[in-house]
Amino acid sequence: MMATVATPDTARCFPPVISPHTRLLILGSLPGKASLAAGRYYAHPRNQFWLLLQSVLQQPLLALDYAARLQTLLTYGVGLWDVVAQARRHSSLDSDIRDAEHNDLRSLLQQWPTIRAVAFNGQTAGRAARQLPMDLPFTILPSSSPALTLPLAKKQQCWQDQLLPLLHPG
Repeated sequence: MMATVATPDTARCFPPVISPHTRLLILGSLPGKASLAAGRYYAHPRNQFWLLLQSVLQQPLLALDYAARLQTLLTYGVGLWDVVAQARRHSSLDSDIRDAEHNDLRSLLQQWPTIRAVAFNGQTAGRAARQLPMDLPFTILPSSSPALTLPLAKKQQCWQDQLLPLLHPG
């Protein structure tokens, strides 16, 4: 792979949040500027990710500090990562992603065979579904981004309907 020269507009993903107990991997596209500045997944105050997962897991994620949020996800068998390893992007919008280099999802899934399903946070991330092994269940969730103007109640219902069967199969 050709090395990319870092520029002020180059964004890089965070390392995966994963453990030997991870059964469901949630993949975003690429952290936005607020997340990159904070060094945390889904740090923008208007992003609804933590609120949506709170409703799925029935755990008070918003009341927890970041480390405790991640630990709670891992306790429930949920991991996080992004489909884009790095790209140029002058804003936080997925539509501004340019020159994307993708993470190797197949290798990650081989390294962590406990992962039984994948959920993509939004359509941009969902385009990476073709990288998955054919027998691995996946779903594309409505984006937690405030740029998706779907009402929160509708997003919550979709996230619950789509994630609960993946977290508790059969």
